[in-house]
Amino acid sequence: MKLYITFVFLLIASFCFSQERDSAIANPNYDAALAQKFGGDDYGMKRFVLVILKTGPNQTADKAFINEKFRGHMDNINRLVADGKLVVAGPLGKNDNQYRGIFILNNVANLEAARELLQTDPAISSGLLEADVFDWYGSAALPAYLDASDKIWKVKP
Repeated sequence: MKLYITFVFLLIASFCFSQERDSAIANPNYDAALAQKFGGDDYGMKRFVLVILKTGPNQTADKAFINEKFRGHMDNINRLVADGKLVVAGPLGKNDNQYRGIFILNNVANLEAARELLQTDPAISSGLLEADVFDWYGSAALPAYLDASDKIWKVKP
């Protein structure tokens, strides 16, 4: 009889827990069309590629060369955004690791494809910067910030 009561108690407890859990994770604001637009999974997340840019092996002091490659770097960033491949880019503050900035790439099949895409950046292909690439799982809505971002800058870098 004790075994039966224990079994019934566990059955009731597991039922209550599962009901509580299901209602706790249901999102009343869920928008299936929006989730599909951004490629979100059931958690509203998706795979991106995180790129950490660091100082590369080319340590030239040629200012004209450096300026040309970094102008191309900025142009490439704008092109990648327009192509839907880049959702975040920005420099990092001074640090001991020689990290210079980050990218978050979108709609890139795998890490090898990301590495190939990064070679279109003149600062990377010239060796002024190097890129470490990682799979990153984040909010599928991340690209939505680009529209607002485009409306808040005064001077184009």
